[in-house]
Amino acid sequence: MAYLENIKHPDDIKTLSQEGLEVLAEEIRETIIQVTSQNGGHIGPNLGVVELTLALHRVFSTPQDSFTFDVSHQGYVHKLLTGRYGEGFQKLRKTGGVSGFLSRSESEHDCFGAGHAGTALSAAVGMATARDLLNSEDHVVAVLGDAAFTCGITMEALNNITSSTKRLIIVLNDNEWSISKNVGALAHYLNELITTPTYNRLHNDLESFLKRVPGGESIIRFGSKAKKEAKDFLVPSSLFEKYGIRYIGPIDGHDIGLLTQYLEFCKHSPEPIILHTLTKKGKGYEVAIKNPEKFHGTGPFDRETGESAPKKPGTPPNYQDVFGKAMVRFAKEDKKIVGITAAMPAGTSLKMLQQECPEQFFDIGIAEEHGVIFAAGMATKGFKPVCGIYSTFLQRAFDCIMHDVCLQDLDVTFCMDRAGLSPNDGPTHHGLFDIAYLRCIPRTVVMQPKDEDELVDMIRTAIDYKGPSFVRYPRGAAVGVTIKDTPKTLPIGKAEVLRPGKDIILWALGPMVQDALGLAQIIAEEYGLSVGVVNARFAKPLDIDLLQEHAQKASLIVTLEDHVRSGGFGSAVLEALQELKLNTPVELIGWPDKFVSHGSSIADLRQANDLSPEAMQAQIMQRFEALSPLNSPTAETAFTPSS
Repeated sequence: MAYLENIKHPDDIKTLSQEGLEVLAEEIRETIIQVTSQNGGHIGPNLGVVELTLALHRVFSTPQDSFTFDVSHQGYVHKLLTGRYGEGFQKLRKTGGVSGFLSRSESEHDCFGAGHAGTALSAAVGMATARDLLNSEDHVVAVLGDAAFTCGITMEALNNITSSTKRLIIVLNDNEWSISKNVGALAHYLNELITTPTYNRLHNDLESFLKRVPGGESIIRFGSKAKKEAKDFLVPSSLFEKYGIRYIGPIDGHDIGLLTQYLEFCKHSPEPIILHTLTKKGKGYEVAIKNPEKFHGTGPFDRETGESAPKKPGTPPNYQDVFGKAMVRFAKEDKKIVGITAAMPAGTSLKMLQQECPEQFFDIGIAEEHGVIFAAGMATKGFKPVCGIYSTFLQRAFDCIMHDVCLQDLDVTFCMDRAGLSPNDGPTHHGLFDIAYLRCIPRTVVMQPKDEDELVDMIRTAIDYKGPSFVRYPRGAAVGVTIKDTPKTLPIGKAEVLRPGKDIILWALGPMVQDALGLAQIIAEEYGLSVGVVNARFAKPLDIDLLQEHAQKASLIVTLEDHVRSGGFGSAVLEALQELKLNTPVELIGWPDKFVSHGSSIADLRQANDLSPEAMQAQIMQRFEALSPLNSPTAETAFTPSS
């Protein structure tokens, strides 16, 4: 690495020649391919913005100037140019390494953390407005992918720019992809901007153009307002100029010299300005160019072929594919069942439905709020919409869930992928809060399966249920049980006893059921106790009858959940026992009241947060032994375990 290893601060690139910048660009691409092939990550978006990021740091000076990157999954290049090359980047998305997204706690050059789409422009407008109030001269640049404009927050920010600030630079990084191919009218509009030569000529040199048409000289004399009106007469004006933002471009987003020239122009603009750049997602790595959806974000892969490591024989299917196959099966049986995704057909596996039943599939872009209300509208006409949305993204539509679905008691099913940890992605993508934000809403049914067969049963149950229902399930491999031929509808709010017991009873939800079964066996063998296990199935409504029965006979109830303890399943159990006027001790096991960082694996993060099997066993036994000296197997008084 002739150049990259010597970049300690972004100012270091300002002295490089054009030839040096080109070499640096190739070194950056090589580093990104090498690291992501080992660790996984967002390879395509980052390979596409190498030259753009170099030009940004060539023209501007962070941390004095501020860059906001929408989603920030294209921030690897920025990290490499701001002192994070080395061991930290080699451990990208791993325990002890740098985050896969921008993070204010990681570097002073990361002015705004992000991991969800649509936030960069609003943040940039806020920063620019604050700068104006402080009479500062620094610059604020928002880098947005074209997909950001399918997100309502971006459009809200666009509407407020000129009323908030007079100086803001927006870079539209247009590669026609978000995660999957962009959809909707705005994607079509941006394509028209790219493919209308007359429009581009007018924007490149309007005055020169007017001089060549009859009466053009007089139009020029009328001033800028007349120019704009004349241009609007000849071709449709830019959408952005309707918002009072000057538009220039589109230009080649891989030409460092051209980018530098245009960014210098933008830097001195006295009004909000947008620079439209055209980039190639995955540039420099042919495998990623040919498969942009897969290489938007991927696990480790063979860098020569791009192939992921083959699954070992006997590896269980992942929960996402179980959901996708179930949706195809149910949709073929009932034409009123439709699948809805927010730009995640591959990630949720609803791509299977898109391929098999395209007329029953809808990708509404990065617009979760719209997706939820869109589903509500379909439900009013007798359809049975199923929204496949990651838990962490569904929280963006909280008001829509409450006001538009639940208040009206509409038959909408939400299948919440990535409930629990998304270890490499970190706190922006962990689904650790959905039980808390859903169970406070009246009319909700919230469930989580212990395995893949029960997931299919729960999807069937949710679709058949008259009212809003939510099914949460984790990322990755399922348990490995056989899925029965005929799914069954589960009784709402009824748990399943997997192991009887009366000293300690473990009430577990979702993937924690397997942990509970293992803990019960160990505790029973080591301490001679009667330890029961319940597959709770429902976080709301709880199985009150069974809970009351267990509370009246057990010395200790333990709740286990892949969710934060605050407001979660365990909290619901405590509230229920309080209403029943039962004071049976309850020990809550779940994630702590904090944002959990990224890590190499779920096991690593559990170990760091006292959720390893050993830590959970110690927590249970410490609480049990503290209830009474007689409960301790080491007490001097003889202890007789339950038979």
